[in-house]
Amino acid sequence: MASNTRIDSRSGFCKSNSIFYSKRKPVSLPPNESLDVTTFISSRAHHGRTAFIDAATGRHLTFSELWRAVDSVSTCLSDMGIRKGHVILLLSPNSIFFPVVCLAVMSLGAIITTTNPLNTKQEIAKQIADSKPVLAFTISQLVPKLAGSTLPIVLLDDEKTTSTEGIKTVTTLPQMMRKEPSGTLVRDRINQDDVATLLYSSGTTGASKGVVSSHRNLIAMVQTVLGRFKLEDGEQTFICTVPMFHIYGLAAFATGLLASGSTIVVLSKFDMHEMLSSISKYRATYLPLVPPILVALISGADQIRSKYDLSSLQSVLSGGAPLSREVIEGFGYGLTESTGIGASTDSLEESRKYGTAGMLSPSMEAKIVDPDSGKALLVNQTGELWLKGPSIMKGYFSNPEATTSTLDSEGWLRTGDLCYIDDDGFIFIVDRLKELIKYKGYQVPPAELEALLLTHPKISDAAVVPFPDKEAGQYPMAYVVREAGSRLSENEVMDFVARQVAPYKRVRRVAFVASIPKNPSGKILRKDLIKLATSKL
Repeated sequence: MASNTRIDSRSGFCKSNSIFYSKRKPVSLPPNESLDVTTFISSRAHHGRTAFIDAATGRHLTFSELWRAVDSVSTCLSDMGIRKGHVILLLSPNSIFFPVVCLAVMSLGAIITTTNPLNTKQEIAKQIADSKPVLAFTISQLVPKLAGSTLPIVLLDDEKTTSTEGIKTVTTLPQMMRKEPSGTLVRDRINQDDVATLLYSSGTTGASKGVVSSHRNLIAMVQTVLGRFKLEDGEQTFICTVPMFHIYGLAAFATGLLASGSTIVVLSKFDMHEMLSSISKYRATYLPLVPPILVALISGADQIRSKYDLSSLQSVLSGGAPLSREVIEGFGYGLTESTGIGASTDSLEESRKYGTAGMLSPSMEAKIVDPDSGKALLVNQTGELWLKGPSIMKGYFSNPEATTSTLDSEGWLRTGDLCYIDDDGFIFIVDRLKELIKYKGYQVPPAELEALLLTHPKISDAAVVPFPDKEAGQYPMAYVVREAGSRLSENEVMDFVARQVAPYKRVRRVAFVASIPKNPSGKILRKDLIKLATSKL
Protein backbone atom coordinates (compact mmCIF):
# COMPACT_ATOMS: atom_id res chain seq x y z
CA MET A 1 0.00 0.00 0.00
CA ALA A 2 1.29 3.45 -0.88
CA SER A 3 1.69 5.97 1.93
CA ASN A 4 -1.56 7.89 2.48
CA THR A 5 0.13 11.25 1.86
CA ARG A 6 0.68 10.35 -1.78
CA ILE A 7 -2.87 9.11 -2.43
CA ASP A 8 -5.28 11.72 -3.76
CA SER A 9 -8.20 11.66 -1.31
CA ARG A 10 -10.73 12.52 -4.01
CA SER A 11 -9.87 10.02 -6.78
CA GLY A 12 -7.88 7.47 -4.73
CA PHE A 13 -5.03 7.75 -7.27
CA CYS A 14 -1.39 7.45 -6.23
CA LYS A 15 0.99 9.17 -8.68
CA SER A 16 4.10 7.33 -7.48
CA ASN A 17 2.86 3.86 -8.58
CA SER A 18 -0.15 4.76 -10.83
CA ILE A 19 -2.51 2.64 -8.67
CA PHE A 20 -6.06 3.68 -7.72
CA TYR A 21 -6.91 2.66 -4.13
CA SER A 22 -10.42 1.99 -2.80
CA LYS A 23 -11.88 4.89 -0.81
CA ARG A 24 -14.07 2.48 1.16
CA LYS A 25 -13.25 1.02 4.57
CA PRO A 26 -11.05 -2.09 4.00
CA VAL A 27 -12.55 -5.55 4.59
CA SER A 28 -11.22 -7.33 7.64
CA LEU A 29 -10.08 -10.87 6.87
CA PRO A 30 -9.76 -13.44 9.68
CA PRO A 31 -6.11 -13.99 10.72
CA ASN A 32 -6.67 -17.75 11.19
CA GLU A 33 -5.27 -19.38 8.02
CA SER A 34 -6.97 -22.74 8.78
CA LEU A 35 -10.53 -21.66 8.07
CA ASP A 36 -13.22 -22.62 5.55
CA VAL A 37 -15.99 -20.28 4.41
CA THR A 38 -18.77 -22.48 5.91
CA THR A 39 -17.24 -22.32 9.41
CA PHE A 40 -16.63 -18.59 8.99
CA ILE A 41 -20.32 -17.95 8.14
CA SER A 42 -21.81 -20.33 10.72
CA SER A 43 -19.74 -18.82 13.53
CA ARG A 44 -21.01 -15.26 12.94
CA ALA A 45 -23.28 -14.03 15.75
CA HIS A 46 -26.64 -12.46 14.77
CA HIS A 47 -30.29 -12.29 15.88
CA GLY A 48 -31.80 -13.85 12.75
CA ARG A 49 -34.26 -16.75 13.08
CA THR A 50 -35.43 -17.81 9.61
CA ALA A 51 -32.71 -18.40 7.01
CA PHE A 52 -34.67 -19.48 3.91
CA ILE A 53 -38.30 -19.46 2.76
CA ASP A 54 -39.55 -21.23 -0.37
CA ALA A 55 -41.71 -18.56 -2.04
CA ALA A 56 -44.02 -21.11 -3.72
CA THR A 57 -44.69 -23.50 -0.80
CA GLY A 58 -43.92 -21.36 2.25
CA ARG A 59 -41.60 -24.10 3.54
CA HIS A 60 -38.79 -22.58 5.57
CA LEU A 61 -35.47 -23.43 7.20
CA THR A 62 -34.54 -21.74 10.48
CA PHE A 63 -30.84 -21.05 11.05
CA SER A 64 -30.59 -23.97 13.50
CA GLU A 65 -32.27 -26.30 10.94
CA LEU A 66 -29.95 -25.00 8.20
CA TRP A 67 -26.73 -25.66 10.14
CA ARG A 68 -27.96 -29.07 11.33
CA ALA A 69 -28.78 -29.97 7.69
CA VAL A 70 -25.30 -28.82 6.58
CA ASP A 71 -23.70 -31.00 9.30
CA SER A 72 -25.85 -34.01 8.37
CA VAL A 73 -25.09 -33.71 4.65
CA SER A 74 -21.34 -33.25 5.25
CA THR A 75 -21.37 -36.35 7.52
CA CYS A 76 -23.02 -38.38 4.71
CA LEU A 77 -20.59 -37.03 2.10
CA SER A 78 -17.66 -37.95 4.33
CA ASP A 79 -19.09 -41.47 4.77
CA MET A 80 -19.31 -41.69 0.95
CA GLY A 81 -15.58 -40.95 0.73
CA ILE A 82 -15.79 -37.30 -0.31
CA ARG A 83 -12.56 -35.55 0.65
CA LYS A 84 -10.73 -32.24 0.24
CA GLY A 85 -10.12 -31.43 -3.43
CA HIS A 86 -12.95 -33.60 -4.79
CA VAL A 87 -15.26 -31.73 -7.20
CA ILE A 88 -19.04 -31.99 -6.71
CA LEU A 89 -21.47 -30.91 -9.45
CA LEU A 90 -24.70 -29.13 -8.53
CA LEU A 91 -27.31 -28.96 -11.32
CA SER A 92 -30.43 -27.35 -9.93
CA PRO A 93 -32.75 -24.37 -10.17
CA ASN A 94 -32.87 -22.08 -7.13
CA SER A 95 -34.07 -23.85 -4.00
CA ILE A 96 -33.78 -23.51 -0.23
CA PHE A 97 -31.58 -26.64 -0.38
CA PHE A 98 -29.08 -25.26 -2.92
CA PRO A 99 -27.07 -23.49 -0.16
CA VAL A 100 -27.23 -26.61 2.07
CA VAL A 101 -25.33 -28.58 -0.59
CA CYS A 102 -22.81 -25.76 -1.26
CA LEU A 103 -22.05 -25.17 2.42
CA ALA A 104 -21.76 -28.91 3.23
CA VAL A 105 -19.42 -29.55 0.29
CA MET A 106 -17.16 -26.57 1.11
CA SER A 107 -17.03 -27.48 4.83
CA LEU A 108 -15.17 -30.68 3.83
CA GLY A 109 -12.71 -28.80 1.62
CA ALA A 110 -14.38 -30.31 -1.46
CA ILE A 111 -15.11 -28.02 -4.41
CA ILE A 112 -18.56 -27.04 -5.67
CA THR A 113 -19.12 -26.57 -9.41
CA THR A 114 -22.53 -25.30 -10.52
CA THR A 115 -24.13 -25.35 -13.95
CA ASN A 116 -27.10 -23.61 -15.54
CA PRO A 117 -30.21 -25.87 -15.61
CA LEU A 118 -30.99 -24.42 -19.05
CA ASN A 119 -27.70 -25.73 -20.46
CA THR A 120 -27.98 -28.53 -23.00
CA LYS A 121 -26.88 -32.09 -22.27
CA GLN A 122 -23.82 -31.45 -24.49
CA GLU A 123 -22.84 -28.25 -22.63
CA ILE A 124 -23.14 -30.01 -19.27
CA ALA A 125 -21.11 -32.98 -20.56
CA LYS A 126 -18.39 -30.52 -21.61
CA GLN A 127 -18.28 -29.01 -18.09
CA ILE A 128 -18.18 -32.50 -16.55
CA ALA A 129 -15.26 -33.46 -18.82
CA ASP A 130 -13.41 -30.28 -17.82
CA SER A 131 -14.10 -30.20 -14.04
CA LYS A 132 -14.08 -34.00 -13.45
CA PRO A 133 -16.63 -34.19 -10.60
CA VAL A 134 -16.96 -37.38 -8.52
CA LEU A 135 -20.63 -36.86 -7.57
CA ALA A 136 -23.63 -34.85 -8.81
CA PHE A 137 -26.63 -33.33 -7.00
CA THR A 138 -29.69 -32.65 -9.17
CA ILE A 139 -33.50 -32.77 -9.24
CA SER A 140 -35.48 -35.66 -10.81
CA GLN A 141 -36.60 -33.46 -13.71
CA LEU A 142 -33.00 -32.69 -14.74
CA VAL A 143 -31.60 -36.26 -14.46
CA PRO A 144 -31.92 -36.84 -18.25
CA LYS A 145 -29.40 -34.01 -18.78
CA LEU A 146 -26.79 -36.21 -17.05
CA ALA A 147 -27.53 -39.24 -19.23
CA GLY A 148 -24.35 -40.70 -20.65
CA SER A 149 -22.25 -39.69 -17.63
CA THR A 150 -21.14 -42.31 -15.11
CA LEU A 151 -21.53 -39.93 -12.18
CA PRO A 152 -23.28 -41.21 -9.05
CA ILE A 153 -26.27 -38.94 -8.40
CA VAL A 154 -27.92 -37.56 -5.26
CA LEU A 155 -31.49 -36.38 -5.88
CA LEU A 156 -32.46 -33.11 -4.21
CA ASP A 157 -36.09 -34.25 -4.12
CA ASP A 158 -37.85 -37.52 -3.25
CA GLU A 159 -39.64 -37.76 -6.61
CA LYS A 160 -39.13 -40.93 -8.60
CA THR A 161 -37.10 -40.33 -11.74
CA THR A 162 -38.07 -41.62 -15.12
CA SER A 163 -35.60 -44.41 -15.76
CA THR A 164 -32.60 -43.06 -17.66
CA GLU A 165 -30.14 -45.58 -18.96
CA GLY A 166 -26.84 -45.79 -17.12
CA ILE A 167 -27.88 -43.33 -14.37
CA LYS A 168 -26.86 -44.37 -10.87
CA THR A 169 -28.86 -42.71 -8.06
CA VAL A 170 -27.16 -43.29 -4.71
CA THR A 171 -29.43 -41.43 -2.26
CA THR A 172 -31.61 -38.33 -1.84
CA LEU A 173 -30.94 -35.06 -0.01
CA PRO A 174 -33.97 -35.53 2.33
CA GLN A 175 -32.46 -38.90 3.41
CA MET A 176 -29.05 -37.27 3.96
CA MET A 177 -30.62 -34.51 6.05
CA ARG A 178 -32.25 -37.09 8.35
CA LYS A 179 -28.82 -38.49 9.26
CA GLU A 180 -27.57 -37.75 12.77
CA PRO A 181 -24.59 -35.37 12.37
CA SER A 182 -21.31 -36.92 13.47
CA GLY A 183 -19.73 -35.13 16.39
CA THR A 184 -16.44 -36.87 15.63
CA LEU A 185 -16.19 -36.18 11.89
CA VAL A 186 -12.51 -36.09 10.95
CA ARG A 187 -12.09 -33.31 8.42
CA ASP A 188 -9.09 -32.54 6.27
CA ARG A 189 -7.25 -29.40 7.32
CA ILE A 190 -8.61 -26.56 5.17
CA ASN A 191 -6.66 -23.36 4.50
CA GLN A 192 -8.16 -20.10 3.30
CA ASP A 193 -6.14 -20.46 0.10
CA ASP A 194 -7.69 -23.84 -0.76
CA VAL A 195 -10.18 -23.99 -3.64
CA ALA A 196 -13.86 -23.63 -2.66
CA THR A 197 -15.77 -23.08 -5.91
CA LEU A 198 -15.33 -23.74 -9.61
CA LEU A 199 -17.82 -21.57 -11.48
CA TYR A 200 -17.85 -21.32 -15.25
CA SER A 201 -17.59 -17.81 -16.69
CA SER A 202 -20.41 -16.48 -18.85
CA GLY A 203 -18.34 -16.77 -22.02
CA THR A 204 -19.86 -13.71 -23.71
CA THR A 205 -16.70 -13.32 -25.78
CA GLY A 206 -15.49 -16.91 -26.15
CA ALA A 207 -15.56 -20.40 -24.65
CA SER A 208 -16.72 -20.73 -21.04
CA LYS A 209 -13.83 -21.23 -18.57
CA GLY A 210 -13.79 -22.62 -15.01
CA VAL A 211 -13.06 -19.80 -12.54
CA VAL A 212 -11.24 -21.08 -9.44
CA SER A 213 -12.14 -19.22 -6.20
CA SER A 214 -10.62 -19.91 -2.79
CA HIS A 215 -12.18 -19.86 0.69
CA ARG A 216 -10.35 -16.53 1.20
CA ASN A 217 -12.00 -15.12 -1.94
CA LEU A 218 -15.46 -16.11 -0.65
CA ILE A 219 -14.76 -14.82 2.89
CA ALA A 220 -13.70 -11.48 1.34
CA MET A 221 -16.95 -11.49 -0.70
CA VAL A 222 -19.00 -12.21 2.45
CA GLN A 223 -17.33 -9.30 4.26
CA THR A 224 -17.89 -7.02 1.25
CA VAL A 225 -21.60 -7.99 1.01
CA LEU A 226 -22.12 -7.41 4.75
CA GLY A 227 -20.33 -4.06 4.66
CA ARG A 228 -22.17 -2.97 1.55
CA PHE A 229 -25.66 -3.63 2.93
CA LYS A 230 -24.60 -2.63 6.47
CA LEU A 231 -26.28 -5.82 7.64
CA GLU A 232 -25.55 -6.95 11.15
CA ASP A 233 -28.94 -7.22 12.82
CA GLY A 234 -30.85 -10.08 11.16
CA GLU A 235 -33.82 -7.82 10.43
CA GLN A 236 -33.72 -7.76 6.63
CA THR A 237 -35.64 -9.92 4.16
CA PHE A 238 -34.24 -10.45 0.66
CA ILE A 239 -36.04 -11.81 -2.40
CA CYS A 240 -33.75 -14.15 -4.35
CA THR A 241 -34.67 -14.02 -8.04
CA VAL A 242 -31.12 -14.22 -9.40
CA PRO A 243 -29.73 -17.67 -10.27
CA MET A 244 -27.72 -19.25 -7.43
CA PHE A 245 -25.47 -21.03 -9.96
CA HIS A 246 -24.19 -17.57 -10.99
CA ILE A 247 -21.49 -15.82 -8.90
CA TYR A 248 -23.96 -12.99 -8.07
CA GLY A 249 -26.45 -15.51 -6.61
CA LEU A 250 -23.87 -17.77 -4.96
CA ALA A 251 -21.85 -15.00 -3.26
CA ALA A 252 -24.90 -13.18 -1.93
CA PHE A 253 -27.63 -15.77 -1.35
CA ALA A 254 -25.91 -19.10 -0.75
CA THR A 255 -23.18 -17.56 1.44
CA GLY A 256 -22.86 -13.83 2.18
CA LEU A 257 -26.27 -12.82 3.47
CA LEU A 258 -26.52 -15.81 5.84
CA ALA A 259 -23.71 -14.32 7.94
CA SER A 260 -25.95 -11.34 8.82
CA GLY A 261 -28.95 -13.41 9.91
CA SER A 262 -31.04 -12.07 7.01
CA THR A 263 -34.02 -14.04 5.71
CA ILE A 264 -33.89 -15.09 2.06
CA VAL A 265 -37.11 -15.78 0.14
CA VAL A 266 -36.22 -18.11 -2.75
CA LEU A 267 -38.00 -18.21 -6.13
CA SER A 268 -37.19 -21.40 -8.04
CA LYS A 269 -37.44 -19.49 -11.30
CA PHE A 270 -38.28 -15.94 -12.18
CA ASP A 271 -41.98 -15.16 -12.32
CA MET A 272 -43.03 -11.51 -12.09
CA HIS A 273 -46.31 -12.21 -10.25
CA GLU A 274 -44.66 -14.59 -7.77
CA MET A 275 -41.86 -12.10 -7.09
CA LEU A 276 -44.23 -9.18 -6.48
CA SER A 277 -46.62 -11.31 -4.37
CA SER A 278 -43.65 -12.52 -2.28
CA ILE A 279 -42.50 -8.96 -1.58
CA SER A 280 -45.96 -8.22 -0.22
CA LYS A 281 -46.49 -11.56 1.60
CA TYR A 282 -43.08 -11.72 3.32
CA ARG A 283 -42.60 -7.93 3.72
CA ALA A 284 -39.32 -8.03 1.82
CA THR A 285 -36.93 -5.12 2.36
CA TYR A 286 -34.31 -5.78 -0.35
CA LEU A 287 -34.81 -6.80 -3.98
CA PRO A 288 -31.61 -7.66 -5.92
CA LEU A 289 -32.26 -8.08 -9.65
CA VAL A 290 -30.59 -8.49 -13.01
CA PRO A 291 -31.17 -5.69 -15.58
CA PRO A 292 -33.79 -7.41 -17.83
CA ILE A 293 -36.14 -7.87 -14.83
CA LEU A 294 -35.61 -4.27 -13.75
CA VAL A 295 -36.53 -3.06 -17.24
CA ALA A 296 -39.72 -5.19 -17.16
CA LEU A 297 -40.62 -3.72 -13.74
CA ILE A 298 -40.30 -0.16 -15.00
CA SER A 299 -42.39 -0.74 -18.12
CA GLY A 300 -45.26 -2.18 -16.03
CA ALA A 301 -44.90 0.25 -13.10
CA ASP A 302 -48.43 1.74 -13.05
CA GLN A 303 -50.19 -1.63 -13.21
CA ILE A 304 -47.83 -3.07 -10.54
CA ARG A 305 -48.50 -0.23 -8.08
CA SER A 306 -52.25 -0.79 -8.27
CA LYS A 307 -52.02 -4.57 -7.72
CA TYR A 308 -49.22 -5.17 -5.18
CA ASP A 309 -48.19 -3.71 -1.84
CA LEU A 310 -44.48 -2.99 -2.18
CA SER A 311 -44.29 -0.54 0.76
CA SER A 312 -41.86 -2.74 2.73
CA LEU A 313 -39.12 -2.43 0.06
CA GLN A 314 -36.20 -0.27 1.16
CA SER A 315 -33.81 -0.93 -1.69
CA VAL A 316 -33.62 -2.34 -5.21
CA LEU A 317 -30.21 -3.42 -6.48
CA SER A 318 -29.04 -4.43 -9.93
CA GLY A 319 -25.91 -6.34 -10.91
CA GLY A 320 -24.50 -8.56 -13.64
CA ALA A 321 -24.63 -6.09 -16.56
CA PRO A 322 -24.67 -2.31 -17.02
CA LEU A 323 -27.82 -0.18 -16.75
CA SER A 324 -28.74 2.81 -18.87
CA ARG A 325 -29.50 6.26 -17.43
CA GLU A 326 -33.14 5.87 -18.53
CA VAL A 327 -33.50 2.68 -16.48
CA ILE A 328 -31.89 4.24 -13.38
CA GLU A 329 -34.13 7.31 -13.59
CA GLY A 330 -37.16 5.15 -14.33
CA PHE A 331 -36.66 3.29 -11.10
CA GLY A 332 -35.71 6.23 -8.92
CA TYR A 333 -34.78 5.98 -5.28
CA GLY A 334 -32.65 3.31 -3.65
CA LEU A 335 -31.24 1.81 -6.81
CA THR A 336 -27.61 0.81 -6.89
CA GLU A 337 -25.86 -0.53 -9.95
CA SER A 338 -23.14 -3.07 -9.37
CA THR A 339 -20.82 -4.91 -11.69
CA GLY A 340 -20.14 -7.52 -9.02
CA ILE A 341 -17.53 -7.36 -6.32
CA GLY A 342 -15.01 -5.09 -8.09
CA ALA A 343 -17.02 -1.88 -7.79
CA SER A 344 -20.42 -0.73 -6.62
CA THR A 345 -22.61 2.29 -5.93
CA ASP A 346 -23.60 1.98 -2.29
CA SER A 347 -25.80 5.02 -1.67
CA LEU A 348 -28.49 7.08 -3.36
CA GLU A 349 -25.98 9.86 -3.93
CA GLU A 350 -23.50 7.46 -5.59
CA SER A 351 -26.18 5.87 -7.80
CA ARG A 352 -27.05 9.33 -9.17
CA LYS A 353 -23.66 9.34 -10.87
CA TYR A 354 -25.22 8.03 -14.10
CA GLY A 355 -23.43 5.46 -16.20
CA THR A 356 -20.89 4.52 -13.54
CA ALA A 357 -20.06 1.00 -12.37
CA GLY A 358 -19.38 2.63 -9.00
CA MET A 359 -16.35 3.12 -6.80
CA LEU A 360 -13.82 0.40 -6.03
CA SER A 361 -15.02 -2.17 -3.50
CA PRO A 362 -13.30 -2.31 -0.08
CA SER A 363 -9.62 -3.46 -0.20
CA MET A 364 -9.66 -3.40 -4.02
CA GLU A 365 -6.91 -1.72 -6.05
CA ALA A 366 -7.06 -0.76 -9.72
CA LYS A 367 -4.84 0.28 -12.59
CA ILE A 368 -5.91 1.69 -15.95
CA VAL A 369 -3.46 0.29 -18.49
CA ASP A 370 -2.87 1.27 -22.12
CA PRO A 371 -3.64 -1.99 -24.04
CA ASP A 372 -0.96 -1.26 -26.65
CA SER A 373 1.99 0.03 -24.60
CA GLY A 374 1.20 -1.62 -21.22
CA LYS A 375 1.76 1.78 -19.56
CA ALA A 376 -0.33 2.64 -16.46
CA LEU A 377 -2.51 5.69 -17.15
CA LEU A 378 -3.81 8.62 -15.08
CA VAL A 379 -7.20 9.89 -13.87
CA ASN A 380 -9.77 10.35 -16.70
CA GLN A 381 -7.66 8.39 -19.23
CA THR A 382 -9.21 5.34 -20.93
CA GLY A 383 -7.46 1.97 -20.90
CA GLU A 384 -7.97 -1.61 -19.72
CA LEU A 385 -9.08 -1.95 -16.09
CA TRP A 386 -6.79 -4.17 -13.98
CA LEU A 387 -7.94 -5.19 -10.49
CA LYS A 388 -6.17 -6.63 -7.45
CA GLY A 389 -7.67 -7.57 -4.09
CA PRO A 390 -8.77 -10.35 -1.72
CA SER A 391 -11.75 -11.48 -3.81
CA ILE A 392 -9.82 -11.90 -7.09
CA MET A 393 -9.92 -15.53 -8.33
CA LYS A 394 -6.98 -17.92 -8.10
CA GLY A 395 -7.07 -18.59 -11.86
CA TYR A 396 -8.82 -20.69 -14.52
CA PHE A 397 -9.20 -24.41 -13.89
CA SER A 398 -6.70 -26.63 -15.75
CA ASN A 399 -6.02 -23.75 -18.13
CA PRO A 400 -2.60 -22.21 -17.38
CA GLU A 401 -2.59 -20.40 -20.74
CA ALA A 402 -5.88 -18.58 -20.04
CA THR A 403 -4.74 -17.89 -16.45
CA THR A 404 -1.44 -16.26 -17.45
CA SER A 405 -3.16 -14.15 -20.12
CA THR A 406 -5.65 -12.89 -17.49
CA LEU A 407 -3.68 -12.80 -14.19
CA ASP A 408 -0.16 -11.39 -14.09
CA SER A 409 2.63 -12.56 -11.75
CA GLU A 410 1.74 -9.88 -9.17
CA GLY A 411 -1.92 -10.97 -9.00
CA TRP A 412 -3.40 -8.22 -11.21
CA LEU A 413 -6.53 -9.38 -13.04
CA ARG A 414 -6.87 -8.02 -16.58
CA THR A 415 -10.63 -7.50 -16.80
CA GLY A 416 -10.88 -6.99 -20.57
CA ASP A 417 -13.00 -3.89 -19.84
CA LEU A 418 -12.01 -0.53 -21.32
CA CYS A 419 -12.59 2.01 -18.56
CA TYR A 420 -11.58 5.31 -17.06
CA ILE A 421 -11.69 6.45 -13.42
CA ASP A 422 -12.86 10.04 -12.89
CA ASP A 423 -11.73 12.73 -10.42
CA ASP A 424 -14.06 11.35 -7.73
CA GLY A 425 -12.88 7.74 -8.02
CA PHE A 426 -15.88 6.49 -10.04
CA ILE A 427 -15.27 3.81 -12.68
CA PHE A 428 -16.88 4.21 -16.11
CA ILE A 429 -16.91 1.24 -18.47
CA VAL A 430 -16.46 2.33 -22.07
CA ASP A 431 -16.54 -1.16 -23.64
CA ARG A 432 -15.19 -4.68 -23.62
CA LEU A 433 -11.65 -4.71 -25.00
CA LYS A 434 -12.24 -8.05 -26.73
CA GLU A 435 -15.46 -6.80 -28.31
CA LEU A 436 -14.05 -3.75 -30.08
CA ILE A 437 -14.73 -3.73 -33.81
CA LYS A 438 -11.62 -2.95 -35.86
CA TYR A 439 -12.67 -0.92 -38.93
CA LYS A 440 -9.71 0.07 -41.16
CA GLY A 441 -7.52 0.33 -38.05
CA TYR A 442 -10.10 2.37 -36.12
CA GLN A 443 -11.56 0.86 -32.92
CA VAL A 444 -15.37 0.98 -32.76
CA PRO A 445 -17.05 0.22 -29.38
CA PRO A 446 -20.29 -1.78 -29.96
CA ALA A 447 -21.79 -0.52 -26.66
CA GLU A 448 -21.71 3.07 -27.95
CA LEU A 449 -23.68 2.13 -31.09
CA GLU A 450 -26.11 -0.02 -29.05
CA ALA A 451 -26.83 2.89 -26.70
CA LEU A 452 -27.47 5.12 -29.71
CA LEU A 453 -29.80 2.58 -31.40
CA LEU A 454 -31.85 2.27 -28.20
CA THR A 455 -32.69 5.98 -28.40
CA HIS A 456 -34.66 5.31 -31.63
CA PRO A 457 -38.40 5.28 -30.78
CA LYS A 458 -39.06 2.29 -33.09
CA ILE A 459 -36.26 0.08 -31.65
CA SER A 460 -36.91 -1.95 -28.50
CA ASP A 461 -33.53 -3.76 -28.30
CA ALA A 462 -30.30 -3.93 -30.27
CA ALA A 463 -26.87 -5.54 -30.40
CA VAL A 464 -23.87 -4.64 -32.54
CA VAL A 465 -21.21 -7.15 -33.66
CA PRO A 466 -18.21 -7.13 -35.99
CA PHE A 467 -18.86 -8.38 -39.54
CA PRO A 468 -15.82 -9.54 -41.56
CA ASP A 469 -14.90 -7.50 -44.63
CA LYS A 470 -11.95 -7.96 -47.01
CA GLU A 471 -11.29 -4.27 -47.43
CA ALA A 472 -12.05 -2.86 -43.96
CA GLY A 473 -11.20 -5.91 -41.84
CA GLN A 474 -14.50 -5.62 -39.97
CA TYR A 475 -17.46 -3.30 -39.92
CA PRO A 476 -20.36 -2.84 -37.47
CA MET A 477 -23.45 -4.96 -38.04
CA ALA A 478 -26.61 -4.31 -36.00
CA TYR A 479 -29.18 -6.86 -34.85
CA VAL A 480 -32.38 -4.95 -34.16
CA VAL A 481 -35.64 -5.82 -32.38
CA ARG A 482 -38.39 -3.54 -33.73
CA GLU A 483 -41.12 -2.12 -31.49
CA ALA A 484 -44.45 -3.96 -31.97
CA GLY A 485 -46.17 -2.83 -35.15
CA SER A 486 -43.12 -0.94 -36.45
CA ARG A 487 -42.08 -1.32 -40.10
CA LEU A 488 -38.67 0.23 -39.62
CA SER A 489 -36.34 -0.55 -42.56
CA GLU A 490 -32.64 -1.43 -42.69
CA ASN A 491 -31.82 1.83 -44.44
CA GLU A 492 -33.66 3.89 -41.83
CA VAL A 493 -31.56 2.25 -39.10
CA MET A 494 -28.28 2.88 -40.97
CA ASP A 495 -29.22 6.51 -41.77
CA PHE A 496 -30.21 7.14 -38.13
CA VAL A 497 -26.76 6.05 -36.93
CA ALA A 498 -24.83 7.68 -39.80
CA ARG A 499 -26.27 11.11 -38.89
CA GLN A 500 -24.84 10.88 -35.38
CA VAL A 501 -21.42 9.19 -35.57
CA ALA A 502 -18.02 9.48 -37.28
CA PRO A 503 -17.91 7.75 -40.71
CA TYR A 504 -15.83 4.79 -39.42
CA LYS A 505 -18.46 4.02 -36.76
CA ARG A 506 -21.37 3.71 -39.18
CA VAL A 507 -23.53 0.56 -39.11
CA ARG A 508 -23.17 -1.01 -42.56
CA ARG A 509 -25.43 -4.06 -42.19
CA VAL A 510 -28.73 -4.62 -40.35
CA ALA A 511 -30.75 -7.73 -39.51
CA PHE A 512 -34.10 -7.76 -37.71
CA VAL A 513 -34.63 -10.39 -35.01
CA ALA A 514 -37.38 -11.30 -32.51
CA SER A 515 -35.03 -11.02 -29.52
CA ILE A 516 -31.37 -10.45 -28.61
CA PRO A 517 -29.74 -13.53 -27.00
CA LYS A 518 -28.52 -12.76 -23.47
CA ASN A 519 -27.14 -14.79 -20.58
CA PRO A 520 -29.05 -15.02 -17.24
CA SER A 521 -27.41 -11.84 -15.94
CA GLY A 522 -28.45 -9.81 -19.00
CA LYS A 523 -25.17 -9.67 -20.95
CA ILE A 524 -25.49 -9.85 -24.74
CA LEU A 525 -24.20 -13.18 -26.10
CA ARG A 526 -22.22 -11.59 -28.92
CA LYS A 527 -20.49 -14.81 -29.91
CA ASP A 528 -23.91 -16.32 -30.78
CA LEU A 529 -24.73 -13.31 -32.96
CA ILE A 530 -21.29 -13.33 -34.62
CA LYS A 531 -21.84 -17.02 -35.43
CA LEU A 532 -25.28 -16.21 -36.87
CA ALA A 533 -23.88 -13.32 -38.93
CA THR A 534 -21.00 -15.33 -40.40
CA SER A 535 -22.92 -18.61 -40.94
CA LYS A 536 -24.29 -17.27 -44.24
CA LEU A 537 -20.86 -16.36 -45.66
